[in-house]
Amino acid sequence: MPIVNVHDAKTHLSRLLAQVEAGEEVIIARRGRPVVRLVPYRGQGKRQPDVLKGRIEVPNSFFDPLPKRELKAWEGY
Repeated sequence: MPIVNVHDAKTHLSRLLAQVEAGEEVIIARRGRPVVRLVPYRGQGKRQPDVLKGRIEVPNSFFDPLPKRELKAWEGY
């Protein structure tokens, strides 16, 4: 896994992208300290609506108003 500094990464971005597309991981460092890791993008796949239908039940109490104390916590008071 090669480590390149930011300047070299900007200069050779196309070459680094080709390496990543080929399956290699690349680390970009700032002043010798690793900052990011470039890895190939793997899509999440196609989303399927209702995939959890019948497996999860939301109780009616879910829609009840929050208690004042909890509501204040969410609002940052």
